[in-house]
Amino acid sequence: MATYVNNLRLKEIATGDESGTWGTSTNTNLELIGEALGIGTEAITTNADTHATTVADGTADAGRAFYLKYTGTLDSACTITIGPNTMKRVQIIENATSGSQNIIISQGSGANVTIAAGKVAVVQLDGAGSGAAVLDVFTDLAVTDSLSINGTTLTIGDATAEDTKIVFDGNAQDFYVGLDDSADDLVIGLGSTVGTTPAISVDEDQFVTMPKKVTASTSANISQVAITSSSNATAWDARAAANAYYVTVENTTFSAPSNAVEGAIISVEIAQGGTARTVAWNTVFEFAASTAPTITATANKTDILAFRYNGSVWQEIGRVQNLAQT
Repeated sequence: MATYVNNLRLKEIATGDESGTWGTSTNTNLELIGEALGIGTEAITTNADTHATTVADGTADAGRAFYLKYTGTLDSACTITIGPNTMKRVQIIENATSGSQNIIISQGSGANVTIAAGKVAVVQLDGAGSGAAVLDVFTDLAVTDSLSINGTTLTIGDATAEDTKIVFDGNAQDFYVGLDDSADDLVIGLGSTVGTTPAISVDEDQFVTMPKKVTASTSANISQVAITSSSNATAWDARAAANAYYVTVENTTFSAPSNAVEGAIISVEIAQGGTARTVAWNTVFEFAASTAPTITATANKTDILAFRYNGSVWQEIGRVQNLAQT
């Protein structure tokens, strides 16, 4: 009696069987081997949460293909169980479904592999029976020579709450470029663990922190940022507008700067418009002899003031006044 216990579910003719017809069965097997080396497409029932791909014994079946594409429309993730659960093989599986849902490839109660919509994975079916697992072949993949990526996008991570990184394995010193997921910072640092000895950190507001000395081979430039007043108050973000300028449109008081960090230095150019206005200061600004200056009360004149934050007040460190604007 023929059996089909091999990994491609081909007919295995028993000794003495099919006298005079074994050629037909052999040709069928050869055709199925070709199918197993090819591409197959299998449709999932619309909006199904589960789907079974059971490779047929000795007859054509898309599930036998080395490259297996799943199609259909989904409104939730769909778990696909590939059987029989004793079949051991490697397959390339594409999630070509619509609806932007994952497919989850399973074979038994063991591990499974999730494939996002529009993505492709190479999986290993371990064929361990009821406890069979599906594994991602490229987990811990090592490339011993150059690797070229011809596409336009390289994505690292799967949107889960975990740090991701590229590690440069040096002879004496390792470096990494990574995402510190807990802080939502892009970090360049020493070593191989994200967050260890950071050299440059970029947060979600695109603010950059460099804890060590920075050397510039040419002059450094801090872009000038306009700040404005409303209801006779001028807000000033010390981080976003370290080099600020303000054109007077009303009498105003400079509010306490936001995002104050000890040691920060900020400056502001106050430019009088066609009508001179008065400018006052929040008490967090500290001036010589604790006396705020009188801003030049002449139309089309400019004063420039600079401050350093000591952790509690902004101490004036520079002032020039009554400058021509042209």
